[in-house]
Amino acid sequence: MTRRSIIESVPRGEYVPTADQRIQMSGVSWDAFETFLTLRGNARPLVTYLEGTLELMSPSRDHEAIKTRFAEVVQAYLDHMGITYEGVGSWLLKHASREAGLEPDECYILHDVSKQRPDLALEVVWTSGGIDKLEVYRRLGIAEVWFWIEERVTAHVLVGERYEAREESALLPGFDFALVGEMMLLPALSDVRRALRNRFDQ
Repeated sequence: MTRRSIIESVPRGEYVPTADQRIQMSGVSWDAFETFLTLRGNARPLVTYLEGTLELMSPSRDHEAIKTRFAEVVQAYLDHMGITYEGVGSWLLKHASREAGLEPDECYILHDVSKQRPDLALEVVWTSGGIDKLEVYRRLGIAEVWFWIEERVTAHVLVGERYEAREESALLPGFDFALVGEMMLLPALSDVRRALRNRFDQ
């Protein structure tokens, strides 16, 4: 533990109260990672682990608000399309032999909800830096990851052993990514839900 270097990956410059607070530790073995998960219990900074580097992130208020709206749009679309799904939130996903693990902002199992890993993960990128989450998702074999970054959604579809950036989802080909951005502009979550009902009930 004493040899572990700790890097606080918060934005440089002035403190920004709306920014996510992130701590990154290197030289963490997989066994130490598993021990940390046991000790942490339900006290929940979100964790990401990749090849000896462990990151803890406490989401900001804005991060959580964006995540919630992002998820509302996805769920409204799934309901409208009659797609069977299970939302499993920040389900801890990990693969020991690939030394990769994380907790998504949100994730979904589509169609066969008995599956033991999600098909789709949502991530809000609110502050820069940190572990390459896309590499973690690649090692975990998650079919699609959608990032909210720089005021827009970027979708990554797993093709073989790598992700490809796409303008359209392979899992949900009719999903309108621009709609997520529209919902971010509304004043409150209640307005988002009302707008989605009006859109999908037409």
